Amino acid sequence: MVNTEKFIEQAIAEIREKSHGKKVVMALSGGVDSSVCAELARRAIGENLISIYVDTGLMRKGETERIRELFSDLNLQVVEAGEEFFEALKGVIDPEEKRKVIGEKFIRIFEREAKKTKAAYLLQGTIYPDIIESEGGIKSHHNVGGLPYDIDFEGLIEPLIDLYKDEVRDVAGALGLPAEIQHRMPFPGPGLAVRCLGEVTPEKVEIAREANAIAEEELVEQFRPWQCFAAVIGLGTGVKGDVRLHGWIVAVRAVHSRDAMTADAIELPWPVMHKISSRITAEIHGVSRVVYDITPKPPATIEYE
Repeated sequence: MVNTEKFIEQAIAEIREKSHGKKVVMALSGGVDSSVCAELARRAIGENLISIYVDTGLMRKGETERIRELFSDLNLQVVEAGEEFFEALKGVIDPEEKRKVIGEKFIRIFEREAKKTKAAYLLQGTIYPDIIESEGGIKSHHNVGGLPYDIDFEGLIEPLIDLYKDEVRDVAGALGLPAEIQHRMPFPGPGLAVRCLGEVTPEKVEIAREANAIAEEELVEQFRPWQCFAAVIGLGTGVKGDVRLHGWIVAVRAVHSRDAMTADAIELPWPVMHKISSRITAEIHGVSRVVYDITPKPPATIEYE
């Protein structure tokens, strides 16, 4: 395990050294990785830090509003970019292409915002599993394999690049970050785009958003999963009332893990699964059935794309 105090000292020194006294744009998502980066950078370079949260239109229910509250003292800039992301994702079906489109769109937005403030560097919360999965061909993380080759920054600063997720959480605790942030469930950088198999559409994203909210409401407090969510995985026949419905199939997934390199599905009680299924089909228009994914990682990944 990492020596948190020593790591914090070294990371602050690294950020100062690599930023060369210039302004730095911070890609803040609100997850533990980027939050730790933001706090380290705040201590390292103070007002030279420009924290930017991009609302891609692919976020969880209430996410943007909560991020505004959590980081109200960080001079946070919120960029509303939902229309840009949906336009860029039109017709994109392949998961790898989807991640690359999102990665490039993120970078172009950060470049655009950086020019307004003359920021020279981009700070990211990339961690070691992101590198392993991207370079190993498992999937391109939007902040690694999804990055375009031509980036209009003097350089990238990635102070967490040698850490696993559990180590990042330890650093968050040592930094005194709120427990809500320290133990926050991972959320994919591409957002709900990778929880909508095939083409990303506003309809599918909204179904995934509402289904995710239900899954979290029913599972987080009681089972403390490493990660739980719902994904729109296809279309299937169902019946609502006396009417045949060709509606969406929603898959629910809940796993325990230590570092996201391996994971095991949580053995949920039948009444819990039944309640989740009933809520999703009753509360979300157009859903015909709900399934529960019991596949461990490996052979599956935690997310569907």
